[in-house]
Amino acid sequence: MTDDLDAETLAFAHRMFDLARSGSTEALAAQLDAGLPVNLTNDKGDTLLILAAYHSHPATVVALLSRGADHSRANDRGQTALAAAVFRSSTEAVRALLAAGADPAHGNPSALDTAAFFDLPAMTQLLRAG
Repeated sequence: MTDDLDAETLAFAHRMFDLARSGSTEALAAQLDAGLPVNLTNDKGDTLLILAAYHSHPATVVALLSRGADHSRANDRGQTALAAAVFRSSTEAVRALLAAGADPAHGNPSALDTAAFFDLPAMTQLLRAG
């Protein structure tokens, strides 16, 4: 797909993923409100939501969810935003994703599998309390 995009468009997309990684919530929200697809994915299948969750930016996670981000989307390795937030022990992001309906058993590894593998009992408890 990247063969179909010009260099300027690719550079713009990379900047949007960087906004999600860095937790630049206001700047990213402005782009979303201007028409950026909320479920934009990179070449690894990571969505803006997965990147925000992985980099522990709960405010960005909430902004994306409030604009319709699909919490059930998995990247090319089967990882979800919820599993990413659990891996980072980002309690606020986990709570936001659960409140939006994210399934702790979805994905491969799932959020529950991730919590068990990395011995994160507080995350396991949070997921089970859901």
